[in-house]
Amino acid sequence: MAFTGTFRSLRHFNYRMWASGALVSNIGTWMQRTAQDWLVLTELTQHNATAVGIVMSLQFGPHALLLPFSGYVADHFDRRKVLIVTQTLLGILPLLLGLLTLTGHIELWHVYIFAFILGCTTAFDAPTRQTFVAELVSEKDLSNAVALNSTSFNSARMIGPSLAALLIAMIGTGWVFIVNALSFIGVIYSLTLLRQDELYPNPINKRGRGGFLKGFQYAWQRPDLKAIFFMLFMIGTFALNFPIFISTMAVNVFHSNVGQFGLLTSLMAVGSVAGALLSARSEGPTIKSLVVGCSILTIGFVLSAFSPDYWFFGATLVIIGISVQTFNTSSNSLMQLSTEPSMRGRVIAIRMAIAMGCTPIGAPIVGWVADTYGPRWSLGLGALSALIAASIGIHYLRKARPLPNQAKNQSA
Repeated sequence: MAFTGTFRSLRHFNYRMWASGALVSNIGTWMQRTAQDWLVLTELTQHNATAVGIVMSLQFGPHALLLPFSGYVADHFDRRKVLIVTQTLLGILPLLLGLLTLTGHIELWHVYIFAFILGCTTAFDAPTRQTFVAELVSEKDLSNAVALNSTSFNSARMIGPSLAALLIAMIGTGWVFIVNALSFIGVIYSLTLLRQDELYPNPINKRGRGGFLKGFQYAWQRPDLKAIFFMLFMIGTFALNFPIFISTMAVNVFHSNVGQFGLLTSLMAVGSVAGALLSARSEGPTIKSLVVGCSILTIGFVLSAFSPDYWFFGATLVIIGISVQTFNTSSNSLMQLSTEPSMRGRVIAIRMAIAMGCTPIGAPIVGWVADTYGPRWSLGLGALSALIAASIGIHYLRKARPLPNQAKNQSA
């Protein structure tokens, strides 16, 4: 079967294997996220958004805490082997959490601990997984492969939350965690099927001192990367707190049931898939595409904050999904294509640390705003952060040189 245009990366056997396994795992991951938010918000607390924010902080904080090591691992070790280890651990954690829930022994502090351990594991998994894509496809298909990865992740978001809501209503929250644990079998098996002779291996750096600092030095000398990092800081800190935004609006404002709660996450995923497919069709990402994404995100947040009813709010989530995915996919592709292959792991680790590691700063603040002033005000905080991020991108476009079109083929 011939793959062209939007799906051209699927021409590569290794990418097809990886994508198929990842899709199964991604569905399980979104099921767990929905179940975890519902467990904390409705079963372990009395609709406490701050508790949800703390869970997010513990889950995403390790990306910043372990930054000196995660990027180093991605650049200095066999990425396929690292992924087999991290994906195995990511499968064991929900299994244990599910057993605690099913036996009735689950408490809020248990969720906190599991969230932190999960965050430590994903801190190593995320930069390795994202840069591993460059070994599955040729350089000319890299931007497309990154966009298709986002499409897979957000297609799973359309399925996972609704499926989780159905299982929660039928058999309970604990079984959702068990299903997620089983889903990791697919991605681990796909890693064992990869054809070694068809990989596009990036150079493995020699181990030595200063690797972590070299990543920061390299990024600091690049005005384009610095601009993206500052934009990511604003978006990651205050705008990417959707578990808080969606759960508090669903439960506290619209008084939704678990099925309606899951549907809202799926509606946002519809927009995310659309944004990812648009990115896959494009020839290459630019700073302008980041500015456009942030600008639309600002509008989406404003409309969302003033939503008069449940369905209007769901429609605004589609807009938010498109804009967030445009920004995320473009920033990821842009960094990988314009960064030297030997530095990709460290640069992407910094990106992940900023985009996700800033959550410990923003999530409790957003949760406190939602608890104190109401969920609509927390959405207003997201709108402000997106507006500031767009302004940073516009400032760069006015002052700096254009971003390189492709990665330089030299090593550090």
